[in-house]
Amino acid sequence: MFLLPGLYYLDLPGYGYARAGKAQRAAFRGLVKHALRRERLRGVVWLLDIRHPLSADDQAMQDVLAEGQAQVLAALTKGDKLSPGKRSTRERELREELGLPEDQVVLTSARTGDGIGELREAIEGLVRGTME
Repeated sequence: MFLLPGLYYLDLPGYGYARAGKAQRAAFRGLVKHALRRERLRGVVWLLDIRHPLSADDQAMQDVLAEGQAQVLAALTKGDKLSPGKRSTRERELREELGLPEDQVVLTSARTGDGIGELREAIEGLVRGTME
């Protein structure tokens, strides 16, 4: 958990590649559901590797997020690993699969810094409650 003036950022562990059994995964989903019930929750920043299709765990998380009615900002990571054409196609495909509007999906690359400024702005909008 990170504390910034007046704000808490809760960093939950990754679930997609975690070596965990069914009971541990169920417990993790319970933790996420509990976190989503927080009345002061502004939203969720969900990191997804653009190179991979949605896994069963991703789809389960999508269901949990939809059930919790949380504002979701999907940060598509590793954008530098794909050609520009493939990157654009994958971004559109993932946005459609997730059912999120364009302003709730940000393509990023930690290596090149692409999209990091846009991600910061989108997170600020999420925190201020101005994200559509």
